[in-house]
Amino acid sequence: MPLSSAKKGQASKSTSQPAISTPAKTSRKRKMDADSQKYYAVRAGVKPGVYLTWAECQEQTAGFRGASYKSFLSREDAEAYVAGKKTSAAAPGEERFYAVAVGREPGVYTDWDTASLAIKGWKGPKYKRFDTREGAIEYIRTHGNEAAQEALLKDEGAEPSSKKRKKTVGGDAGKGEDEKDIQHVYTDGSSLANGRAGAAAGVGVFFGPGDKRNISERLQGEIQTNQRAELTAILRALETVPIDQKIRIFSDSKYSISCATEWYANWQKNGWKTKDGPVKNKDLVEAIRAKIDERTEAGTKTYFQWVKGHAADAGNVAADQLAVNGARQLI
Repeated sequence: MPLSSAKKGQASKSTSQPAISTPAKTSRKRKMDADSQKYYAVRAGVKPGVYLTWAECQEQTAGFRGASYKSFLSREDAEAYVAGKKTSAAAPGEERFYAVAVGREPGVYTDWDTASLAIKGWKGPKYKRFDTREGAIEYIRTHGNEAAQEALLKDEGAEPSSKKRKKTVGGDAGKGEDEKDIQHVYTDGSSLANGRAGAAAGVGVFFGPGDKRNISERLQGEIQTNQRAELTAILRALETVPIDQKIRIFSDSKYSISCATEWYANWQKNGWKTKDGPVKNKDLVEAIRAKIDERTEAGTKTYFQWVKGHAADAGNVAADQLAVNGARQLI
């Protein structure tokens, strides 16, 4: 059977000749053990067929109503599955964890069939596969919406945010169980009359009640936007916490978190340009990434966690007030 590469969004005209795509890169594990090759069989999807990488299989099944697929150790079994014939059991292997940060049923799943139901038909789902539960949990903490955060708390055996939570290092920043000796800090930005002439922005960083490290200051520079204030607050938190201290930054800005954890990679690759022009706030994103990379090189972890703004979270409310007070200060 000839090798071919499936294109995303291309409808299938026939399922009698399953397509096998060739991966662009060979994994390190596959180089070490040729027998570890898996075959991802898509019986029902955008383009049914057999694929050699999980990413390609995911392209054909994510969001596809009634998607049906499995992984196998032999090409014969995979082809039989696509053809609707009886096959042997799916390929055994190391446990995988599927993090659904945004979807119908957010949470951590241990099998794709179940996880896919949590995102099927959902507009703009956000999910990713991990080799460890810890990695899946961090993904949800960073990118999950309110429903995802609540689901994560239940999964970890913690109480919902509306109830009393266990305190950890750094005061009232506890969101379920966390690593030991990790500094929690809330950041926020505020721009009075945001987007209009005469706007005034402020930066808020909250470590805890009465903590001398708390920051409330006016945003520097001519551009006084809420986004720049929020990014600056994250940068100030990273500048304040020692390089050898693990940190979890809580922010209600999905924009800022995405800039610092995801979008920057493509922006760097594309010369900090988008289809609409130069990346906005490039200077702050680069400065934040430089601090994170510096901490990573030192062996120190940096985490982000999204929280719902202007709600019942005491830390976020305190950071917001610091930011508002900062916006009212004279430059």
